[in-house]
Order: sequence, then C-alpha cells, then structure tokens
Amino acid sequence: MQEQKNNFKVIADRKNARMLLPNMLTLFGVCIGLTSIRFALDGKFEFAIIAIIFAALIDGLDGRIARLIKGTSKVGKELDSLTDMISFGVAPAFIMYFWKLNTLGRFGWLLCLIFVICVALRLARFNINSNQEPSWRDNFFEGVPSPAGGILVLSPLIYSLSGLNLFQINYDIVVPVFFIIISFLLISKFPTYSFKKIVIQRKATIFLLFGIVLFFGLLLIYTFNVIAISALIYLSLLPISFVHFQRLTKNNNNENAQDNDDDLEDVL
Repeated sequence: MQEQKNNFKVIADRKNARMLLPNMLTLFGVCIGLTSIRFALDGKFEFAIIAIIFAALIDGLDGRIARLIKGTSKVGKELDSLTDMISFGVAPAFIMYFWKLNTLGRFGWLLCLIFVICVALRLARFNINSNQEPSWRDNFFEGVPSPAGGILVLSPLIYSLSGLNLFQINYDIVVPVFFIIISFLLISKFPTYSFKKIVIQRKATIFLLFGIVLFFGLLLIYTFNVIAISALIYLSLLPISFVHFQRLTKNNNNENAQDNDDDLEDVL
C-alpha cells in the first residue's frame, strides 16, 4: 500500500513538473510586458518595442511547448490570457500614450482605455469559443487576435523607428485612427487567418526552415524595418482572409443544402 502511494506521488510530481515549464515561460512573458512599460517611461521606445516582440514570441511558444510535453492545464490557460492582457493590451496602450497620445490630453487617455477594454473583451470571447468543436472555421479567428492587435497599434511608432520614410505621416492623426480601427477589429467578428492548420509538405520543409532562418536573421539586423513590413503584410491579408472566409461559408452552406435535399429524397 505504501509503495502504491509513493508511485502515485512520483507520477503527480512528474505531471506538475511538466506543467511548471510552460507556466514559468508564460510568467516570464508577463515580466517582459511590464518591463516594456518601464522602457517607455524612460523614453527608450526601441527597447519597449523589442520587449513586446519578445513577449509575442513567448506567447507563441508556451502553448506549443505545453502541448508537446503534455503539460497543459487550466491554470496555464488563465495565465496565458493574463499575459496577453498585459503584454498586448496594457503595455502597448501605455507605450503609445507616453510616445504620442499624451499630447491629446483626456482624449488620448480615453483611446488607451478603449483599446485595453477591447483587448479584455477579445480574450474573454476567445476563451469561450476555444471550447467549441474544431471545424474549418478553426482556420480563422473572429476579429484580430490580441498579440497582432498589440503590435498593429504600435505600428506607427515602429514605422517612425524604422527609418523607411516611404511616405509622410501625420502621427497626431494616424495614431488615434489606428487605435480606433484596431480596437474595433479586436471585438468584431471580422475573419482573420489563424495559421493554426497550415500543412507543410515534407519536400517543402527545407524551404520553410530556410525562410524562418532568413526572417530571424533579417529581424536581428533590420529589426524595425522587418517588423514594420510584417505589419503591412498582415494588414494586406485582412481583406484576403475576409473574401476567403465568405467563399468557404458559401461552399459550406451549399453542401449542407445538398445534404438536406438528399436526406429529403431518401425519406420520400
């Protein structure tokens, strides 16, 4: 009997150890998000942006690592939402407020509040919808996900740091407009690609690895240029994802109508 209890304890300890690693990684993301606010307070906006990018990378890794080592848990899910709220809601709002929105007085602060509230609503809806059965709709998010929203709302600052100068921007107008548009996209049901179920053929794996290495190499050398261009590419994908979603919805409705007609014929 004593031996069985010891065996049970060993198994429980192993399970807790598997859950510990991804949760610690998630908490590390919280620290990075809060640190970005500290950088913004000191006027070091370059480091603040880099901290948010690191938080986004961690956000993309912790869940995958948890599933890989079978360390998923309800605590980890809640911690992940908390991290997203801080790193992609509160932190970007403060960074942009210290950079530009503070010049707009109360209106600038109101925009920050609206954005953070929209991120909170977006995360709450995602946690509810994530319990639904998977389908072809899993290829799409409802609205812009919070990590993408946090980076997009920072894109005017990122563009100013990139030195691209492709066109002149009046940041006093562009920044509030971006806050309003991104806040709306966060809580909307606008379909955006989730990139969850991309199937890569085995022959194309080497090209994928080369692309990943090339991307991160360019990211290290031309950090803000790469982030700015990536944000523009993501924005350009929004209308494409909308058209793709509408086409799939139409095809799915036609298939359901055909199945109903076949069932009716069988009954008759």
